[in-house]
Amino acid sequence: MDSDDLNTKRIVTVFGGTGFLGRRIVKRLLEGGFTVRAASRHSARVGPIFSSTGRMPEAVEADILDASSIGSAIAGSEAIVNAVSLYVEQGVQTFERVHVKAAADLAAAARHGKVDRFIHISGIGSDPKSPSNYIGARGRGEVAVKSAFPGAFIVRPAVMTGPDDAFLTTIVSLIRLLPVYPVFGDGGTRLQPVYVEDVAEAVSGLIDGRNPKGSSIFEFGGPRIYTYKELLWEIARQLHTNVKLMPVPFAVWKALASVAELLPAAPITRNQVDLMRHDNVAAIGVPGLKELDIEPRDIDEVIRLIEQRA
Repeated sequence: MDSDDLNTKRIVTVFGGTGFLGRRIVKRLLEGGFTVRAASRHSARVGPIFSSTGRMPEAVEADILDASSIGSAIAGSEAIVNAVSLYVEQGVQTFERVHVKAAADLAAAARHGKVDRFIHISGIGSDPKSPSNYIGARGRGEVAVKSAFPGAFIVRPAVMTGPDDAFLTTIVSLIRLLPVYPVFGDGGTRLQPVYVEDVAEAVSGLIDGRNPKGSSIFEFGGPRIYTYKELLWEIARQLHTNVKLMPVPFAVWKALASVAELLPAAPITRNQVDLMRHDNVAAIGVPGLKELDIEPRDIDEVIRLIEQRA
């Protein structure tokens, strides 16, 4: 019996398993031979998303906001990943409800169910004391998860990129389209964009026991740190084009975002503006991709994938 056969006896449930990061974590785990449950409020999406994979995850309909639906979803699981995220509040879906209470409920259910590993996806810069509702809730969610499941892994990616992302793909399209590119503030915010596939590989490795330092908190960033202006210039260089930058005060961005949030698919939110006010760089001394033997890939590879997709 090979390792893949052994892994099929190991069940991993991924909440948010159809999302940008979640579906890649599911795919990595399937490739590693695990039995995977993709838990989502919209389980019908699981089939189409994973139809091209060699093995299919089990589609489980579960709502992280409904504690009664969690138990059956996690029964028998060796590991649970919480990859649920929320960027715009709507009705009962508030940052406090999703990122704090629901995350804590899931962690508590995992501990009660004697789950071995719980991985909570947060983000670099999460701060329980932040005046931003979004950033503060992400920070309080980390605290709540650690309280409910003391051995939980907290994973904080930098801004994630991929051929279907909402960050780099948008910038590539706009640099090609706009004669002048509007910049957040003076463009001095520091960013360390990380390829989403690298983050998924790292999470899969943690589930499989890869953690030589025995750490419980990880920050995943890419191989290079850019100021926002430098990132735009690098993207333009990769696209063999020129870009003219126009600084726009954050107050103006905040006003524009408050209007944009009224649209069905908001192109920008006030929380994204808040995030761009602060550096998004992995902290020195906190374990990252290299500690898990993963060589992070730079944005040039992602840009090529975006261009091929286009």
